[in-house]
Amino acid sequence: MKTWETVERRTILDRGKFLVVESHAVRLPDGRVIEDWPWLITPDYVNVVAVTEEGKFLFFRQTKYAVEGVVLAPVGGYIDGVEEPLAAARRELLEETGHQAAAWVDLGRYAVDGNRGAGTAHLFLALGTKKVGEPQSDDLEHQQLVMLNRSEVEAALSSGEFRVLAWGAIVALALHCLR
Repeated sequence: MKTWETVERRTILDRGKFLVVESHAVRLPDGRVIEDWPWLITPDYVNVVAVTEEGKFLFFRQTKYAVEGVVLAPVGGYIDGVEEPLAAARRELLEETGHQAAAWVDLGRYAVDGNRGAGTAHLFLALGTKKVGEPQSDDLEHQQLVMLNRSEVEAALSSGEFRVLAWGAIVALALHCLR
């Protein structure tokens, strides 16, 4: 199967490291060219479902600008520059929770938007975490760290408390992996 080919690209908005919007001219496999295909460039990021040595899941109750109300969220953040995804996941877990993990499971690398770009999500499951220090997070949102057992996580997923698609996806993948 032939893929689309980028013929030309031009920047139409540059907001620094968090967002660049481009317009691409793309050639379809049948030879047609679409002259104004929108393309979003955002940083790649990690999300981590962390499980303690005692089997408790670490999440945050927090708010997000684009989501109404209080939500449950996993550990996560942007990958810094040329940082490897697993290194970013380890850093974010330590910064946000003060925990380190005994074992890591790579749950995959996923395009955020298959047609428009918007970065790549790198998802991880951190097992056997234990607290080794205090959180040193610089997140803008107010966060409350909560520890949930598996049935509480399953109920929260079923009731829609992880109201960001990537968060629901990683929780579902982690629960599936732990079966």
